Amino acid sequence: MPEHQKGKGKGVSRRTFFKTTGVAAGAAALGGFHFVRKSQAASGPLKLGCPLPLTGPYGTEALDQQAGAALAVAEVNKNGGVLGRKVELVVRDTKLKADEAARRAKELIESVKVELMTGCLSAANQLAVNEQCKLVGMPYMSISQSNEITERRDASVYTYHEALDPHTTTQAVGKWAAQKFGKRWYFLTSDYAFGWQLTDGFRRVGKMFGVQDVGETKHPLGTADFSSYFPRIMAAKPDVLIIDNFGKDQLNTIKQATSFGLKKKIQLLCPVLLASARLGAGTAAYEGVVGGTSFYWEQNHPTAKKFVAAFQKANGRPPIDYAGYAYSGVLELLNGVNRAGKLDALALATAIENRNYDNYKGKQWWRPCDHQSQQDVFILRSKTPKKKYDVFEIIDTVSGANEALLRTCVELGHKPGVPNRTGLKK
Repeated sequence: MPEHQKGKGKGVSRRTFFKTTGVAAGAAALGGFHFVRKSQAASGPLKLGCPLPLTGPYGTEALDQQAGAALAVAEVNKNGGVLGRKVELVVRDTKLKADEAARRAKELIESVKVELMTGCLSAANQLAVNEQCKLVGMPYMSISQSNEITERRDASVYTYHEALDPHTTTQAVGKWAAQKFGKRWYFLTSDYAFGWQLTDGFRRVGKMFGVQDVGETKHPLGTADFSSYFPRIMAAKPDVLIIDNFGKDQLNTIKQATSFGLKKKIQLLCPVLLASARLGAGTAAYEGVVGGTSFYWEQNHPTAKKFVAAFQKANGRPPIDYAGYAYSGVLELLNGVNRAGKLDALALATAIENRNYDNYKGKQWWRPCDHQSQQDVFILRSKTPKKKYDVFEIIDTVSGANEALLRTCVELGHKPGVPNRTGLKK
């Protein structure tokens, strides 16, 4: 276990994580995981599996992931495909349930005969799919936030993480906020792994800047009414309310906090600030709200402009950051196989590790020890739009260069600078 998660009251133990998210229960329901031999013959389209929570509270973001992945596949196919084969994206709905994610991944591997995997949203779903892929030696590109997937127990030679993780997000946003706002912080935390890890990360960075933790309230995933929490928050007299949730939970929190008058005295801060939630809640609700993101569609950068133009042409609207994760992650996976010259996990790892790339937002870097993409984090502020999707402005950039925002390889259980070969099957 990483050092920052050891000890009573710090972080989330692995046992607690599995118990809470349902991954262990999902595996048991399947009767355990089974090794599946893959055919050595390569014919017909190369099938890329993509389990996503298309139904449930993260459905809006999942649809953007699907659209981003589809755009990447279309571009690769336009350029000749992978090893001369056209790529076919095969999507399955996980319903945001870890056991369902495991079943869908198993189906994609055994019945559909996919040869590569991407997808998922939520750490529990990612870990379930990643476990299935490791068992059969299949490369998996994770495209949403997770702390666990790069830690030694879950990382492998087959596992890649294109997205930010809760630690990176909180170190960037927390560092910025501690220097701009007051030092009394209160946490409204979604009561599952993602929310816990965001709060844990903010507390960690807060200590570096003398921040005072004045309280925390946890809420169930999918909460509709947050109003009962606000009197307790107001009574603590925080300078900043850090809203450690996502999707519809964030939308409802912001709308109701605005109606309650919370923003008159407290700065609202969202570690992951999404255009999808902002559009759903409206301009007035998000006025003055600040947060972080991996990407915003109005970035003044050549690859961002190219990505946005292609996405808008295909979908009739700009992308959110989760579309960017999927687009870039799928490009790295498919083009990595082309650079490797064969569909071989070790050759793919060699083709990706230590690579600098810029697919859609600016420079990114692959770290060999855990296959984590290093990248900048952008600080956003909501604004009054001049057009429908023009909802944020980028007010600062926190650099991710030189592993500045990542946990160290040693902290995650890896050897610094040593390529990850965990779980390699001969």
